[in-house]
Amino acid sequence: MLPSPADVVEAFFKDFNLLMYHAKTTLVEAFLGLSLGILLGFVVAVIMDRFEIAYKAIYPVLIITQTVPTVAIAPLLVLWLGYGILPKITLIIITSFFPITIGLLDGFKSADPDALNLLKAMGATRMQRFAHIKLPSSLGNFFSGLRISVSYSIIGAVVAEWLGGFSGLGVYMTRVRKSYSFDKMFAVIFFISAISLLLMLGVSLLQKAVMPWDRGQHKTN
Repeated sequence: MLPSPADVVEAFFKDFNLLMYHAKTTLVEAFLGLSLGILLGFVVAVIMDRFEIAYKAIYPVLIITQTVPTVAIAPLLVLWLGYGILPKITLIIITSFFPITIGLLDGFKSADPDALNLLKAMGATRMQRFAHIKLPSSLGNFFSGLRISVSYSIIGAVVAEWLGGFSGLGVYMTRVRKSYSFDKMFAVIFFISAISLLLMLGVSLLQKAVMPWDRGQHKTN
């Protein structure tokens, strides 16, 4: 039986302070996991771009990691790492670093070869060619992957919290589900969706600030 929209809105404002308390935990987990996922994705993408043997060895493993359902990985992480914050962050890293890695790798490989050859002929080092050509050319792909990873980080945190914890939106969902409070269940679902949309909007605004030249191209086109 579905609650009315009015009941959902009422449940949201009635439990607003409690939702904010649990949201703080989820956002902290998502931020830590996403930050480490970005760092890991960047390092892996650079290694795969630099060494062809690393690309052939790592890329199939990356694909395999995305075929395993998140809900299947989460219980194992809890068994191995306990009920603290560590398994939650680990799950977020697993779910969020893949779009970052693939986005950056595609960006590195799409760099203009003529520009790279020109800098090489002018005596630029490998690091200089990377910083001036490859890295700027990968920013668009990076932010596209980041938008996906941001939403994955919230979902990953909630899924991990379902299996155990003391606070977090996933813990809140588990409690209201067991009490059959469907109005509160829908309220937290819409709240999680709103958080994901706001974070994705924040990434888009950050992209416009970091890539003003890209914004100018869109205007002229």
